[in-house]
Amino acid sequence: MSMHQWTGLTRRRFLESAACGLALDRMALAATATGSGDEPFFLTRGVVITEEDLTLADWPERAAAAGLTTIGLHAPKSPRLLARYIQSDGGQKFLETCRRLGLGVEYELHAMQDLLPRELFDKAPELFRMDDKGSRVREWNLCVHSERAMQTVAENAVDLGKTLRPTTGRYFYWGDDGCPWCRCRQCAGLSDSDQSLLVANRILDAIRKVDAKAQVAYLAYDNTLPPPKQIKPKSGVFLEYAPIHRRYDVPFERADDLKTRQQFEMLDANLDVFGRANAQALEYWLDVSLFSKWKKPAVKVPFDPKVLTADLDTYGRRGIRHVTTFAVYIDADYVSRHGEPPLKDYGEQLRRWRRQPSHG
Repeated sequence: MSMHQWTGLTRRRFLESAACGLALDRMALAATATGSGDEPFFLTRGVVITEEDLTLADWPERAAAAGLTTIGLHAPKSPRLLARYIQSDGGQKFLETCRRLGLGVEYELHAMQDLLPRELFDKAPELFRMDDKGSRVREWNLCVHSERAMQTVAENAVDLGKTLRPTTGRYFYWGDDGCPWCRCRQCAGLSDSDQSLLVANRILDAIRKVDAKAQVAYLAYDNTLPPPKQIKPKSGVFLEYAPIHRRYDVPFERADDLKTRQQFEMLDANLDVFGRANAQALEYWLDVSLFSKWKKPAVKVPFDPKVLTADLDTYGRRGIRHVTTFAVYIDADYVSRHGEPPLKDYGEQLRRWRRQPSHG
């Protein structure tokens, strides 16, 4: 179509046309013989947003037009609230639009306070974690040596998955956000990372009874960024690596400050435990909420395409083929204040990146 023919199109129709074209391109690539070298290296090319960000009503069209494969929905308050949205007319319309455009939908959830409801504490405090002072407390995570607590978490994960069922088969049930795990006598010998992995293994067993090919994420993030040492991941538990405390004004691998270096060192340490085949990098390149310090009005995202280029080299060279980024606070108000986010550049770099052959 010539340029003058585009002038009569609305911006929304343009996005839909571009998105449909890219969806067809993805289908064509999948249908071609493997080994052609034309298919993108990164299998997951995604964003993670919240229900509130869908005030930008054409998010799916924008994602597809940028060449992305996946939208993850994050629930900062409660997965149950997100489940209500998905069951609503708006949620069903969102899912249908993603299906039509060939986009996968996942749910990335700090879930433990919903999977072990806090109201159980009054009658069964032994299900809940013990703090450093030796007291059972209602807040945050659970006691992983309580069989009833683990069973409750597993059953509720299956139940929640009936509504928040990812189209990719990849489930994300994280611990409470950066919060400590149990310090009781039985749990004290296990790190927060080991306890988190115990829960991921248990959820995997439960979900595979209803979704035989399911995979479950272990989130390496904040207090669970150091790899587990005593517990081994079951086949089907994959690494999701989220270096929230790194710098974003310089490439990850080149930063020389202590905090970023510590975050970076944990990447290979975790890959040694979990392997590379299904590992996912959960990044913050487009996370307006992070750069706004989780307060609105949102600032303009300080996106640096050169940092993204170098970071994709870092992940791609290690064989990580699933890459996504938080893009929270990119909503209708953000576009009104700051204009278009750098979604196209982000998606194009992900789609075009190729692993270079090694020499020697």
